[in-house]
Amino acid sequence: MTGQAKPRTRRKTTNGAAGTPLLRPLNPVRRRTEEVVERIAAQITEGRLPAGARLPTEQAMMAAMGVSRTVVREAIAALRARGLVTTRQGAGAFVNSEPDQQPYAIDPDGLGSIGSVIEILELRTAVEIEAAAIASERATSAQIRAIAKAATTFSRAIANGDRAVKEDFDFHFAIAVATQNARFVGFLEFLGGLIIPRQSIRTFDGKVELQKRYLESIEKEHQVIVNAISARSPRKARDAMRRHLLNGKERYKQLSVDPVQ
Repeated sequence: MTGQAKPRTRRKTTNGAAGTPLLRPLNPVRRRTEEVVERIAAQITEGRLPAGARLPTEQAMMAAMGVSRTVVREAIAALRARGLVTTRQGAGAFVNSEPDQQPYAIDPDGLGSIGSVIEILELRTAVEIEAAAIASERATSAQIRAIAKAATTFSRAIANGDRAVKEDFDFHFAIAVATQNARFVGFLEFLGGLIIPRQSIRTFDGKVELQKRYLESIEKEHQVIVNAISARSPRKARDAMRRHLLNGKERYKQLSVDPVQ
C-alpha cells in the first residue's frame, strides 16, 4: 500500500430510510417488540437518529422488519415511556430533544414473573372498572357494536387455537375508547400489550387443553361485560369488569402456588 486509506464516514440516519441498520429483518427467535425497541433505542443513543429526527413510518417499519402494526405501536409506546421519543398526531414519532428526562415507565423485561403480572392486574383494576362504568353511560351505538365485535373476534381467535393476545387487548381498548375520555385511551396505549398477562409470561406453552379452558373463561367474562355495557348499566359494568380482572388475578395467584408443569 502506498497511501493511507481514508476512514469511511458513517452515514447519518435522520429519516430511517430503507437499507440502514434500523430497517432490516428481525431475528425471529427474540421477542419482536423488545428487539424493535432495542434497535431504535440503540440508533438514538449512538446518534444515528439525532434529536428531532423523524422515525420511519409504521408501514415502513412493518415492511422492513417483518412485524405487525401492533408490535410497532407497542415499541413506540415503550420508547415514549422511556422518554426517547415523542409522538405528534398526524406527523409521526420523533426523537426527543431531551431524552434524559425520562417519565415513569414499565420495563417489559421486568414482567416475566407471576408477581409482576399480578401487580399489572391490580393497576388495571384501579382504572378499568370505572372505565367500563363510564363506557356504559357514554358509548355511542357504534362504539357498543365495536366492543361486541371485539369480543366476537376474540372468541373466533381462541376457537382457532390462537393465544388471542391482540384480540384481548383490542377488546379492552374498545371499552377505553367508548369512555369518550382520552386519558383512559392513553393509559391503555401506554401499557399496550403488557396489560395481557400471557404477553409477558408464557404460562401455557405446550398445554393446549389448559390454555383452551383458561381462554374460554375469559371469553365468558368478556360477554358479561358486553351485556352490561349494552344494557347501559354502570353498576353491572363495574361488577362485570371487577369480576373479570379479579378472576384473572386469582388465576395467576393459583399458578404461583401450583405452577403448570
